Amino acid sequence: MAGESAAFYRHRARRKHPRRLTCTLLFGAIVTMSALQLARSFSARGIARTSRAAAASTLHTRQLSTQRTAHQSSYDVVVIGGGHAGSEAAAASARTGARTLLVTQNQSTLGELSCNPSIGGIGKGHLVREIDALGGVMGTVADASGIHFRMLNRRKGPAVRGPRAQMDRDLYKENMQRLLLNRDEGNGIENLDILEASAEDLLLDEGEGIETLAPFSDPADADTTPNDDGGGSKNERARLEKAKALSSAKANVNNRRARIRGVVAIDTNTKERIEIESTTVVLTTGTFLRGVLMIGHERYSGGRHLRDSEEVEPPSVGLALTLERFGFPLGRLKTGTPARLDGRTIDWDACNIQPSERPALPFSHVRQARGEEPPMAAAGKLIDCYQTATNEGTHKMVMDYAHLLPQYDGMDGKGNGPRYCPSIYKKVERFAERNRHNSFLEPEGLNTDIVYPNGMSGPYPEEIQLKIFRSMQGLEKVDIVRPGYDVEYDFVNPQVLTHTLEAKSIAGLYLAGQICGTTGYEEAGAQGIIAGANAGRAAGAAYRGEKPPVPFVLGRDEAYIGVLIDDLVTKGTSEPYRMFTSRAEYRISLRADNADLRLTRKGAEHGLVTDPERLAALDMRQNLIADNIERLRNFKLFVTDWAKKGGDDLMGGAATHRPGREFNKKTAEEVLGMPNVSLKMVEDIMVEVFNDEHRQTASEGDSASDKEMIASPTSVYDTVEASIKYKSYVVRQEKDMESWRKAQGAKIPPNIIYDHAAMPSFSKEEIEKLDRFRPATFAEASQISGLTPQSLVYLYHHVMKLNKESRRKKREEMAV
Repeated sequence: MAGESAAFYRHRARRKHPRRLTCTLLFGAIVTMSALQLARSFSARGIARTSRAAAASTLHTRQLSTQRTAHQSSYDVVVIGGGHAGSEAAAASARTGARTLLVTQNQSTLGELSCNPSIGGIGKGHLVREIDALGGVMGTVADASGIHFRMLNRRKGPAVRGPRAQMDRDLYKENMQRLLLNRDEGNGIENLDILEASAEDLLLDEGEGIETLAPFSDPADADTTPNDDGGGSKNERARLEKAKALSSAKANVNNRRARIRGVVAIDTNTKERIEIESTTVVLTTGTFLRGVLMIGHERYSGGRHLRDSEEVEPPSVGLALTLERFGFPLGRLKTGTPARLDGRTIDWDACNIQPSERPALPFSHVRQARGEEPPMAAAGKLIDCYQTATNEGTHKMVMDYAHLLPQYDGMDGKGNGPRYCPSIYKKVERFAERNRHNSFLEPEGLNTDIVYPNGMSGPYPEEIQLKIFRSMQGLEKVDIVRPGYDVEYDFVNPQVLTHTLEAKSIAGLYLAGQICGTTGYEEAGAQGIIAGANAGRAAGAAYRGEKPPVPFVLGRDEAYIGVLIDDLVTKGTSEPYRMFTSRAEYRISLRADNADLRLTRKGAEHGLVTDPERLAALDMRQNLIADNIERLRNFKLFVTDWAKKGGDDLMGGAATHRPGREFNKKTAEEVLGMPNVSLKMVEDIMVEVFNDEHRQTASEGDSASDKEMIASPTSVYDTVEASIKYKSYVVRQEKDMESWRKAQGAKIPPNIIYDHAAMPSFSKEEIEKLDRFRPATFAEASQISGLTPQSLVYLYHHVMKLNKESRRKKREEMAV
């Protein structure tokens, strides 16, 4: 098998690639690669495929292509790129009523999961729920395609729990394409056309201070009356003032050097040069902006490999040159995808099983409100994942062969990759004290034996990749289906964008996804929905001759999407940005379970949520939550009765029986607020007491069953529990953040020591960056990318403690 898979990239041996490619060579590489016919069947490897399904899918795609390739010459919004950011941007723009065109090089790759076949996770799952709450497509498609579901951090509090699902890669792509392409069949997206073409450049009107064709109105002119709908709107005025400063037409007029007039593209099928007029463009180039692919010391231009093929999708060079010409600060980032393994050659019995959870929790709030499991779970078609790990022998090989890794353009040849999704080499180098690193073996679908080894990316020469894998338990005889590789690409420092993700220097140009320095499908989708919504609202209103809309901006107190975008456009990023719950100062309020309560109504007000069922589901959930919380507030028992029903530990142990406590009553809400008490414990007692009482007092002809109490349904359980248990913490959170805001001007001692001994709660990244930048004030510290709000508050208290200690010592010295 190793010999067979060595032929996978055999075309690379025919060309000698320089370590650093200039723009000219990259452009030449595009021509070279497009001339090569490198498609290759994997049937010789015997990888299980469903031929009929594949043929039907191909036919279906061709039919859709015929339906949708016809396009008009003018649009309100053109979205460039059909990845996760592009899909959400196009769908969001179309939902606002804007005439939208999605331009993609290859229509068959819409919805492709280029790397890990999973959606969600810690922090990321919050983003998916928020995308869904705003009417986005990722959650719906993930539910329809998921084959393994887990809630990460389940043993921790609701604020940090992260829903995650393993996808069937073929199903995910098929379902996304069905949603984006099937407008004519009545179940797609209105106002959206698809063009299979390569976007070569932007059409621009140039001029200093030029007027935009798709303006926003000043947010300060809008109705800012606070409301209490649970959407986190008490800071609405402050947020709108920020939006005014950063997003309005007036704020950026002095920065403008051009405005969007359209896009130049080359039709993939006819090779015809096309000029498409539009007033806005959303650029979602992913890893394609001057992308270079690497295995070992081999380098070749491209954005990624097509799945199950050695064919390379060419990079985007013309767009990079245009951004460079207008002074956009470009840098180089890298990411990698691991080798894919043949599941038939894995010793599964030697690995630890990781079964899917049941019942499986959906991402979609609508499905959750219906009380439905995702379809694959309901049909009993869930899979198991497995866990293995590296060992000391693996680590020795990883370091011994490090000289065979690629030489990158970024960071003096080391490459600038994701800190929190590092290659196996970076893990071993950074954590030399560890003798093992976990790897999760994740099947890529129901009809394939291909397995994704999560956590094992490393672009060594293929024969070295095989040696490394075969050193691991359960993989001693494994075969590689196709080797892993890295891709290095251009990104734009997002500080040149506003909070709408519009560029400050080119009016009507929006950026979203990896081009903004992020990593991950979920981060890309989150940016896409904001960029698409703002482009669609502004351009659509201009086309219809309506009053310019207010910018659609989410605050840090409203959504993780707001945290993500605010971090990017205010702090920028020097490395691939990944979302974590720790990045949010309001994380107790920004839970995955209440995303719809926070955002759906707001999305409807801004034209993003148009589905009546989604709004009805929100109303139902709000009413159920309110009713169940009210029931908890009104239900009372004596403390001793609570203890009898639930045990002494429920009410604080032996203290329950202190004299006098038998006369004290507590509500169910108060009991639930105590440590280690769950909603289920409380409701089990409530149901027992209530039903016993009503059965005893039921009169003749009065059905006792009609009056039976039932526990909170799963659709609201987490939200009811968290709303009560976190109530006091939310108050404390507000106080902490108010103290922090007042402390912005305070100074940090220049001789402060940054280490884990003094700051045990800080991450390695935070210690490293504080020691490197050594901020003089807390205001400066708050601008360091990667430093979390909680750590800033901790640092403030640490400095105050040091100052207090210093003053005490001075007083003692003076006394002597």
